[in-house]
Amino acid sequence: MRALARSLRAVVIPVLIMTYGVPPAQARVPHPSQIRWAACPEDAGVRCGTLSVPADWAQPYGPAIELTIARRPATDPAKRIGALLVNPGGPGGSAVDFTFAASTFFGAEVNQRFDIVGMDPRGVGRSSPVRCSQEVVDAKPSPLIETEPEYVATIAYNRRLAADCAARSGPVFGHVDTASVARDMEAVRQALGEEKISFYGASYGSMIGTEYSQRYPQRLRALVVDSVMDHSAGPASFLIQLTEAAQNAFGQFVAWCARDTRCVLRGQDVTRLWQQAVARARAGTLVNPYDPPARLRLFDLLNAAFTAFYDPQWYSFAYYLRDATTGPGVVRGRRAVPPVGVVDHSFPAVICADWFLPITGFRDLRRRLAILARRAPQMLASPLAISATVACLGWPSPPAYPQRLLTPPAGMGPILLVNARHDPATAYAWAERVAAQLGAGATLLTYEGWGHVVYDRSPCVAGAVDRYLLTLVVPRPGTSCPAIEPEPFGVG
Repeated sequence: MRALARSLRAVVIPVLIMTYGVPPAQARVPHPSQIRWAACPEDAGVRCGTLSVPADWAQPYGPAIELTIARRPATDPAKRIGALLVNPGGPGGSAVDFTFAASTFFGAEVNQRFDIVGMDPRGVGRSSPVRCSQEVVDAKPSPLIETEPEYVATIAYNRRLAADCAARSGPVFGHVDTASVARDMEAVRQALGEEKISFYGASYGSMIGTEYSQRYPQRLRALVVDSVMDHSAGPASFLIQLTEAAQNAFGQFVAWCARDTRCVLRGQDVTRLWQQAVARARAGTLVNPYDPPARLRLFDLLNAAFTAFYDPQWYSFAYYLRDATTGPGVVRGRRAVPPVGVVDHSFPAVICADWFLPITGFRDLRRRLAILARRAPQMLASPLAISATVACLGWPSPPAYPQRLLTPPAGMGPILLVNARHDPATAYAWAERVAAQLGAGATLLTYEGWGHVVYDRSPCVAGAVDRYLLTLVVPRPGTSCPAIEPEPFGVG
């Protein structure tokens, strides 16, 4: 379960080597076909199937793509409520894999009374994935651009990557926006024969759920949004609010280190140690403590901290910072052999389809980075926000699904939003804004603790979500769940 939770919280998608080929283009009718079900080779208790949908919903008779769906049947069919569709986020997380592990993620009664259904979003995992050359993916420059030649080179790289992925991915490339995913989800609902569905979406999956609520509100029985993306955030607020969330998470790490005897840096000036590490990373002299003699770039160091704040893994990160600044006492890892060939790599294609994040030139980018550094003197910039923004420099097509305000879904019952107060990746302010946009029918449940994706870290949160899914009763407005001090992995 803990391994699943860590995978759900990964916002920057890991590169996975897949063996699925590009599906051939084929003519189709503009109505959902039947799902072709068979036993899943990974889990005999789960059924897997494929569904053909248009690559471009605006061209329903054009080329088609294949979606892959997994369904874990309700364990008590006599008390079955319906289908609970799920998505773990990313962009790039596999809802099929999430379904395999759903029996240990969700509460027992949710598993008893719902079919858990995961559809890998188009372009992701087993659903006509966006595929790119490993060599090109590995050539990605640092998002922390410091010179105008680096800026020009990044634009050239992004265009090279887009061309490479487009050539390898078939008709799905250019149509991986979240609005299209919401239409796919409606096709899955029809193919399942469900009058209404319930949905649990974490992190980037929250955008799938909220977009579905805008298009098909009367088809949603329940909507749980865990760690909320605000798709109305403009370029400035996207960068600033995510950077402030990352800075807040750093401050929470420092506070923990001051109060917990298990922090290996307790009693030291943690902020000063971090600034030393940042200075050495800028100078190119910071050695990766667990992969010597490789050097850590500044972005690598920031991303190491950001990733550690997801669970959070404060205990491990304290050792990492100590070893980075003083040299490791124990070598805790070794350099991996890089994979070769072709990999799934949907992150930039999805981000650049969903977000309008314009940068007008090198000076504009440096101005924005300077603003972020003033607001976040330790984290400097959110690795997630700056990666997304820089990934879209020079992208060959404009976003198909740019930012917009949500409206209260007409004819839908209550909606439940959940967010940690100190989430490093989806700012708490985002959850507040989305709740306000969705109107009086939306209730925000606050987890007063840390980390990204909170359902499985708090019995209070899990209990409230389960009650809502089972009964459609939401907590009272303003309800919060107390923080639980995170336990270090492998200790205790």
